[in-house]
Amino acid sequence: MLNRRHIRIKVMQTLYAFDGGESDDFIQDEKFLLKSLDNMYDLHLMLLSLLIEVQKRAEDYQDKSQRKILATQEEKNPNKKFINNQVLQLLSEDRALQIDIEKRKMDYWYLDFEYVDIIFKSILESTLYKEYMSNSVSDFKEDKNFIIDVFSEIIAPNDKLYDYIEDKKLTWLDDLPVVNTGILKLLRKLKKENKANYFTPKLFKDTEDKEFATALFRKTLLNKSKFSQEVAAKTKNWDAERIANLDAILLHMAICEFQKFPSIPVKVTINEYIDIAKEYSTPKSSFFINGILDKIVKEYKENGELNKVGRGLM
Repeated sequence: MLNRRHIRIKVMQTLYAFDGGESDDFIQDEKFLLKSLDNMYDLHLMLLSLLIEVQKRAEDYQDKSQRKILATQEEKNPNKKFINNQVLQLLSEDRALQIDIEKRKMDYWYLDFEYVDIIFKSILESTLYKEYMSNSVSDFKEDKNFIIDVFSEIIAPNDKLYDYIEDKKLTWLDDLPVVNTGILKLLRKLKKENKANYFTPKLFKDTEDKEFATALFRKTLLNKSKFSQEVAAKTKNWDAERIANLDAILLHMAICEFQKFPSIPVKVTINEYIDIAKEYSTPKSSFFINGILDKIVKEYKENGELNKVGRGLM
């Protein structure tokens, strides 16, 4: 579920928030980092539970329409294609998903039902819905493609939902693109014979990724002075105060990967931190970081200090 890019971003944010030095106790900050990563799974659960609640809202809507005194023939005998959508049924019946939603208290929509109504209304008014409901019969493929389109075209870009998520937890804004992409991947690979725990994937791909998060945080922080000296040596014509704090952190993290993570290719490290700088720092930061890292790598190569394991890692 988590990718290395997002792990690096979370480490960067934690280092940016950390106000201590190398000798300080940073156990609490490390816990904050892991909690921040874990919160992504809460967002995953919340968005999947939204789909479940939208189906319930549709069922309630049809039930009330049928019981109207002056109900039309269409309301008396509604098309139940959306309610019976096989993907929504799989989500509703997934016991592992329900357990995690309850355990982590991600049933937000019970209190904030107006956002379920907003999404439901957007679906009803969409061309996607009208085309899908043009007949009452569908197969699993059509049901799946419809939910994928609803999620990618109606739920993911909804501004009111975006604002709601921001109000609930500020860190979720950075997580949202990753979580949305992860959910779409799950939906695209979904089969009719749903496997156990399919909708409740592991947060980390493996233990190595989780260890990477804590190791990158610790090693960057514990070598802060040393890495600062390296950056200073390559920026002699720069006033230290002119270097954005975030740029310094990104440089320290990159140097840490050069020195302490022999299995990560140099090009991967450089490209990752350039891209993160483009997204989170100043307009010129990516060029600055690229230039400094290029100088450092050249010096390491000349001095035989770049110890990377495996082919193509230089």
